[in-house]
Amino acid sequence: MPVRQRRAYWREALSQTFAAADVAVPDEVCSGTIRTFPLGHLQLATADGGPMRAWRTQRLIAQGGNEEYVVVNLLGRGAARIEQDAREVYLSPGEFTFCDMSRPLWMDFPHRYQTKSLVLPRQVLGLSESELRRITASPLRSETALGGLLSPLLSRFADTAETFGPRTGELVARNVVDLLTVLADEQLGRDSEGTPSGDAVLLLRIRAFIGRRLADPDLSPEAIARAHHISVRYLHKVFEGEDTTVSRWIQKRRLEACRRDLMRREAAHRTIVAVAHQWGFTSAAHFSRVFRTAYGMSPSEWRAASRP
Repeated sequence: MPVRQRRAYWREALSQTFAAADVAVPDEVCSGTIRTFPLGHLQLATADGGPMRAWRTQRLIAQGGNEEYVVVNLLGRGAARIEQDAREVYLSPGEFTFCDMSRPLWMDFPHRYQTKSLVLPRQVLGLSESELRRITASPLRSETALGGLLSPLLSRFADTAETFGPRTGELVARNVVDLLTVLADEQLGRDSEGTPSGDAVLLLRIRAFIGRRLADPDLSPEAIARAHHISVRYLHKVFEGEDTTVSRWIQKRRLEACRRDLMRREAAHRTIVAVAHQWGFTSAAHFSRVFRTAYGMSPSEWRAASRP
């Protein structure tokens, strides 16, 4: 690219791969590579570049695009400093962290760097908004048991994904996501025994299953139990430690998705009923009532208050 176009071209390439961001690149940096590989709803991305700073502001988030995604960033080479949710993490090669594209983010790569990233819809992890906020920009070190397992697995997967067939690649990606959900659960302090029990792993799988199917109005405890080959009674038993019921968990996740959509500038032309229906609510009156109970204001009041 001509010199005067390089910075804008690199910014656009990064934005299309991860999410819209502003970047600052020294004039002497003149090369960079991004390699991506799709895996169903997920995407692997390897980025090599020179020193760079990148930041994702509330203004860019409000413009819409990729805010529904979480990026698991593994540092392959160089050094990185990442800030999000009032936390700051310094990464060395082999270490990784979660970044949420729905909230402001700041990243600094002071030297030439390489990242290997998994880009996935936030629902896939089966985490609530508040839970995800607690684990972003937290260091996931390769010397820990799970970190030591995931770091080389994610790195090797990024290097070899294109050699797999579509079905094999998606199955491997699903297992990587399962390990990430266990790691997230450990980060949240739920794994006091050090090794997750069978019910704990099943719960993680069920929460991820719910996240992937939030938009389905027929999502129900019966459908979830059937998909996991367990009884409804056992499903409720698995959720006992969550201090909520299965149905309330589904409703909470749907409300969070609606609340995010109502904030988005690009969704301003859509009616509140359309947003509610998109996320599985079949009754506008019921949606309005449970939204007010959860957030202390009506959906229309929330949308008005969220506009700049």
